[in-house]
Amino acid sequence: MAVQLQVALANTLLDTYESTIGVSAILKIYNLTAGAPANCAAAITGTVLATLNLPSDWMAAAASGSKAKTGTWEDASADVAGVADFYRLFKSDGTTCMEQGTVTLTGAGGDMTLDNTNITVTQQVIVTGFTKTLPV
Repeated sequence: MAVQLQVALANTLLDTYESTIGVSAILKIYNLTAGAPANCAAAITGTVLATLNLPSDWMAAAASGSKAKTGTWEDASADVAGVADFYRLFKSDGTTCMEQGTVTLTGAGGDMTLDNTNITVTQQVIVTGFTKTLPV
């Protein structure tokens, strides 16, 4: 049997996820240069393509064991050209990594999705999907 949580517990855990990371989180999107880092504490092995300052309330309230991004997540002008491979989510200090995951095109199943993963300099970078779900 797979693990299942009571809905209220799942929602509380998901809302704690956002409050622990904090308001005005920073999202950095990277291009791989030597494989993805082993974990959030490992040294960066890629080039930052875009840096997004997320809205102060960057996730919607959890409901039915799921929590999705809220507001607009975009960088008006990419820093460097390259293919988006992974992201890191930081506290507002921009240095405390709280999560990392894969980046794919919308509908391709990544931990986070973009409208375009082939980024050019000064291109607008838009996050189209970012959802956390727990089993209920």
